[in-house]
Amino acid sequence: MKQYPIWNNVEACIYKSSKSYFVIKDFVVNVLVGTSSRRSWDFVQHITTHRELEDGSREYRFYVDGKCIKKAILPKKGDKLEFIKV
Repeated sequence: MKQYPIWNNVEACIYKSSKSYFVIKDFVVNVLVGTSSRRSWDFVQHITTHRELEDGSREYRFYVDGKCIKKAILPKKGDKLEFIKV
């Protein structure tokens, strides 16, 4: 299986099992709530980003409504994700 920097497993009550898909650079989700497609409103946006740094490390960030709430770096030759205080 090919490797991608961002992989999303989706679990929802409409699926019998989780669903997976990949993202290479940025992943943006706009969540709307309401009672139908015509009666729905923006609720929250979350974004996951991936960047390869100059030294070959990889940086991941997670945003909710434009605010970075989590950041981590995977060193080039590392095997452990290092969380950075935001």
